[in-house]
Amino acid sequence: MTSVQSMLQDIEIEVKLTSHMIGKKALDARVMAAMARVPRQEFVPEELQGRAFYNGPLPIGKGQTISQPYIVALMSDLLNPKEDHVILEIGTGSGYQTAVLACLVRQVYSIEIIEELSVASGERLERLGYHNVELRSGDGYHGWLEHEPYDGIIVTAAAPHIPRPLIDQLRVGGRLVIPVGEPYAYQELKVLEKKAEGKIETQNVLGVSFVPLTGKHAEDTAYRDDDRFWR
Repeated sequence: MTSVQSMLQDIEIEVKLTSHMIGKKALDARVMAAMARVPRQEFVPEELQGRAFYNGPLPIGKGQTISQPYIVALMSDLLNPKEDHVILEIGTGSGYQTAVLACLVRQVYSIEIIEELSVASGERLERLGYHNVELRSGDGYHGWLEHEPYDGIIVTAAAPHIPRPLIDQLRVGGRLVIPVGEPYAYQELKVLEKKAEGKIETQNVLGVSFVPLTGKHAEDTAYRDDDRFWR
Protein backbone atom coordinates (compact mmCIF):
# COMPACT_ATOMS: atom_id res chain seq x y z
CA MET A 1 0.00 0.00 0.00
CA THR A 2 1.41 3.40 -0.97
CA SER A 3 1.53 6.34 1.42
CA VAL A 4 -1.29 8.03 -0.50
CA GLN A 5 -3.47 4.94 -0.26
CA SER A 6 -2.73 4.68 3.44
CA MET A 7 -3.73 8.33 3.94
CA LEU A 8 -6.99 7.83 2.06
CA GLN A 9 -7.73 4.74 4.12
CA ASP A 10 -7.09 6.70 7.33
CA ILE A 11 -9.50 9.41 6.15
CA GLU A 12 -12.19 6.81 5.43
CA ILE A 13 -11.72 5.31 8.91
CA GLU A 14 -11.99 8.74 10.54
CA VAL A 15 -15.17 9.47 8.59
CA LYS A 16 -16.76 6.25 9.84
CA LEU A 17 -15.69 6.97 13.43
CA THR A 18 -17.18 10.49 13.32
CA SER A 19 -20.18 9.76 11.06
CA HIS A 20 -22.63 10.39 13.90
CA MET A 21 -21.25 13.93 14.22
CA ILE A 22 -20.66 14.87 10.59
CA GLY A 23 -23.89 13.29 9.34
CA LYS A 24 -22.38 11.14 6.58
CA LYS A 25 -20.63 7.81 6.19
CA ALA A 26 -18.43 8.81 3.26
CA LEU A 27 -17.04 12.01 1.79
CA ASP A 28 -17.75 13.20 -1.73
CA ALA A 29 -15.85 11.17 -4.33
CA ARG A 30 -14.51 14.37 -5.95
CA VAL A 31 -13.00 15.45 -2.64
CA MET A 32 -11.33 12.08 -2.12
CA ALA A 33 -9.98 12.19 -5.69
CA ALA A 34 -8.50 15.64 -4.99
CA MET A 35 -6.88 14.35 -1.80
CA ALA A 36 -5.32 11.53 -3.83
CA ARG A 37 -4.15 13.91 -6.56
CA VAL A 38 -2.43 16.63 -4.51
CA PRO A 39 1.17 15.67 -3.57
CA ARG A 40 1.04 16.39 0.17
CA GLN A 41 4.78 15.76 0.54
CA GLU A 42 5.41 18.94 -1.47
CA PHE A 43 3.67 21.05 1.18
CA VAL A 44 5.62 19.99 4.28
CA PRO A 45 9.19 20.91 5.29
CA GLU A 46 11.84 18.70 3.75
CA GLU A 47 12.80 17.18 7.10
CA LEU A 48 9.19 16.06 7.65
CA GLN A 49 8.47 14.60 4.21
CA GLY A 50 8.71 11.09 5.63
CA ARG A 51 5.63 11.91 7.74
CA ALA A 52 3.75 13.82 5.02
CA PHE A 53 0.91 11.27 4.80
CA TYR A 54 0.57 10.82 8.56
CA ASN A 55 -3.04 11.52 9.57
CA GLY A 56 -2.21 14.45 11.81
CA PRO A 57 -1.08 18.07 11.62
CA LEU A 58 2.56 18.95 11.02
CA PRO A 59 4.50 22.18 11.69
CA ILE A 60 5.38 24.31 8.68
CA GLY A 61 7.25 27.10 10.49
CA LYS A 62 6.25 30.53 11.83
CA GLY A 63 4.10 28.82 14.47
CA GLN A 64 1.74 27.44 11.80
CA THR A 65 0.72 23.93 10.76
CA ILE A 66 -0.51 21.93 7.81
CA SER A 67 -3.82 20.42 8.90
CA GLN A 68 -4.58 16.75 9.41
CA PRO A 69 -5.58 15.14 6.07
CA TYR A 70 -8.97 14.08 7.48
CA ILE A 71 -9.75 17.66 8.51
CA VAL A 72 -8.67 19.04 5.12
CA ALA A 73 -10.91 16.51 3.37
CA LEU A 74 -13.83 17.12 5.74
CA MET A 75 -13.71 20.91 5.47
CA SER A 76 -13.47 20.66 1.69
CA ASP A 77 -16.49 18.36 1.64
CA LEU A 78 -18.50 20.63 3.95
CA LEU A 79 -18.08 23.50 1.47
CA ASN A 80 -20.09 21.42 -1.04
CA PRO A 81 -17.74 22.56 -3.83
CA LYS A 82 -18.85 22.62 -7.47
CA GLU A 83 -16.71 22.95 -10.60
CA ASP A 84 -17.94 26.49 -11.32
CA HIS A 85 -17.52 27.79 -7.75
CA VAL A 86 -15.32 30.65 -6.59
CA ILE A 87 -13.92 30.06 -3.11
CA LEU A 88 -12.20 32.34 -0.60
CA GLU A 89 -9.69 30.80 1.79
CA ILE A 90 -8.54 32.59 4.93
CA GLY A 91 -5.13 31.23 5.94
CA THR A 92 -3.07 29.93 3.02
CA GLY A 93 -0.39 28.35 5.22
CA SER A 94 1.66 25.95 3.10
CA GLY A 95 -0.92 26.06 0.29
CA TYR A 96 -2.07 22.46 0.74
CA GLN A 97 -5.74 23.20 1.39
CA THR A 98 -5.54 25.75 -1.43
CA ALA A 99 -4.32 23.07 -3.84
CA VAL A 100 -7.06 20.62 -2.83
CA LEU A 101 -9.69 23.30 -3.43
CA ALA A 102 -8.08 24.22 -6.77
CA CYS A 103 -8.80 20.68 -7.95
CA LEU A 104 -12.47 21.09 -7.07
CA VAL A 105 -13.55 24.59 -8.14
CA ARG A 106 -13.03 27.19 -10.86
CA GLN A 107 -11.10 29.75 -8.80
CA VAL A 108 -9.56 30.03 -5.33
CA TYR A 109 -8.61 33.31 -3.68
CA SER A 110 -6.47 32.88 -0.58
CA ILE A 111 -5.19 35.32 2.05
CA GLU A 112 -2.25 34.67 4.40
CA ILE A 113 -1.27 37.12 7.13
CA ILE A 114 2.35 35.90 7.29
CA GLU A 115 3.99 37.33 4.16
CA GLU A 116 6.84 34.81 4.09
CA LEU A 117 4.39 31.90 4.01
CA SER A 118 2.27 33.62 1.36
CA VAL A 119 5.26 34.15 -0.94
CA ALA A 120 6.54 30.59 -0.47
CA SER A 121 3.08 29.13 -1.08
CA GLY A 122 2.62 31.19 -4.22
CA GLU A 123 5.89 29.91 -5.64
CA ARG A 124 5.04 26.34 -4.66
CA LEU A 125 1.56 26.39 -6.19
CA GLU A 126 2.88 27.94 -9.39
CA ARG A 127 5.64 25.32 -9.65
CA LEU A 128 3.12 22.52 -9.16
CA GLY A 129 0.78 23.86 -11.82
CA TYR A 130 -2.12 25.24 -9.77
CA HIS A 131 -2.94 28.24 -11.93
CA ASN A 132 -6.54 28.86 -10.82
CA VAL A 133 -5.42 30.39 -7.53
CA GLU A 134 -4.64 33.96 -6.54
CA LEU A 135 -2.88 34.74 -3.28
CA ARG A 136 -2.25 37.85 -1.29
CA SER A 137 -0.66 38.66 2.04
CA GLY A 138 -2.86 40.40 4.58
CA ASP A 139 -5.37 40.06 7.40
CA GLY A 140 -8.18 37.84 6.14
CA TYR A 141 -10.63 38.83 8.88
CA HIS A 142 -12.27 41.34 6.55
CA GLY A 143 -12.28 39.03 3.54
CA TRP A 144 -11.43 40.08 -0.01
CA LEU A 145 -14.03 42.53 -1.27
CA GLU A 146 -12.77 42.75 -4.86
CA HIS A 147 -13.96 39.26 -5.75
CA GLU A 148 -17.17 38.90 -3.74
CA PRO A 149 -19.66 37.29 -3.59
CA TYR A 150 -18.13 33.86 -2.96
CA ASP A 151 -19.78 30.48 -3.37
CA GLY A 152 -17.90 29.33 -0.28
CA ILE A 153 -15.45 30.60 2.30
CA ILE A 154 -13.10 28.40 4.34
CA VAL A 155 -11.14 29.58 7.38
CA THR A 156 -8.13 27.46 8.37
CA ALA A 157 -7.46 29.08 11.76
CA ALA A 158 -9.65 29.31 14.85
CA ALA A 159 -11.53 32.57 15.33
CA PRO A 160 -12.95 33.65 18.71
CA HIS A 161 -16.12 34.61 16.86
CA ILE A 162 -17.46 34.53 13.30
CA PRO A 163 -16.31 37.59 11.32
CA ARG A 164 -19.30 39.52 10.00
CA PRO A 165 -17.47 40.56 6.79
CA LEU A 166 -17.18 36.91 5.74
CA ILE A 167 -20.93 36.40 6.14
CA ASP A 168 -21.55 39.56 4.11
CA GLN A 169 -19.28 38.35 1.27
CA LEU A 170 -21.06 35.00 0.88
CA ARG A 171 -23.43 34.45 -2.00
CA VAL A 172 -26.96 33.35 -1.07
CA GLY A 173 -26.69 29.58 -0.87
CA GLY A 174 -22.97 29.80 -0.09
CA ARG A 175 -21.29 28.14 2.87
CA LEU A 176 -18.75 29.32 5.42
CA VAL A 177 -16.68 26.59 7.10
CA ILE A 178 -14.84 27.86 10.16
CA PRO A 179 -13.41 26.63 13.49
CA VAL A 180 -14.64 28.85 16.33
CA GLY A 181 -13.20 28.99 19.83
CA GLU A 182 -10.42 30.31 22.01
CA PRO A 183 -6.75 29.71 21.14
CA TYR A 184 -5.40 26.35 22.28
CA ALA A 185 -8.72 25.47 23.93
CA TYR A 186 -11.90 23.68 22.79
CA GLN A 187 -13.00 24.79 19.34
CA GLU A 188 -16.06 23.85 17.30
CA LEU A 189 -15.99 23.34 13.56
CA LYS A 190 -19.04 25.15 12.21
CA VAL A 191 -20.80 25.35 8.86
CA LEU A 192 -22.92 28.40 8.12
CA GLU A 193 -25.13 28.54 5.04
CA LYS A 194 -26.52 31.86 3.85
CA LYS A 195 -30.23 31.76 3.11
CA ALA A 196 -32.55 34.28 1.51
CA GLU A 197 -33.20 37.55 3.34
CA GLY A 198 -29.93 37.27 5.23
CA LYS A 199 -30.94 34.33 7.37
CA ILE A 200 -28.22 31.91 8.39
CA GLU A 201 -28.44 28.15 8.94
CA THR A 202 -25.73 26.98 11.34
CA GLN A 203 -24.42 23.49 12.00
CA ASN A 204 -21.93 22.51 14.70
CA VAL A 205 -19.93 19.62 13.29
CA LEU A 206 -17.25 18.43 15.72
CA GLY A 207 -14.53 19.54 18.10
CA VAL A 208 -11.23 20.56 16.50
CA SER A 209 -7.89 22.15 17.38
CA PHE A 210 -6.50 24.89 15.12
CA VAL A 211 -3.86 27.57 15.51
CA PRO A 212 -5.53 30.93 16.23
CA LEU A 213 -6.57 33.51 13.66
CA THR A 214 -4.24 36.45 14.13
CA GLY A 215 -4.41 40.14 13.34
CA LYS A 216 -6.32 43.14 14.69
CA HIS A 217 -10.03 42.41 14.56
CA ALA A 218 -12.91 44.84 14.98
CA GLU A 219 -15.16 43.32 17.66
CA ASP A 220 -18.19 45.30 16.48
CA THR A 221 -18.23 43.36 13.19
CA ALA A 222 -18.56 39.94 14.83
CA TYR A 223 -21.39 37.60 13.91
CA ARG A 224 -22.67 36.71 17.39
CA ASP A 225 -24.17 33.45 18.57
CA ASP A 226 -27.47 35.14 19.32
CA ASP A 227 -27.73 36.13 15.64
CA ARG A 228 -27.89 32.50 14.52
CA PHE A 229 -30.82 31.15 12.59
CA TRP A 230 -31.35 27.48 13.40
CA ARG A 231 -33.10 24.90 11.25
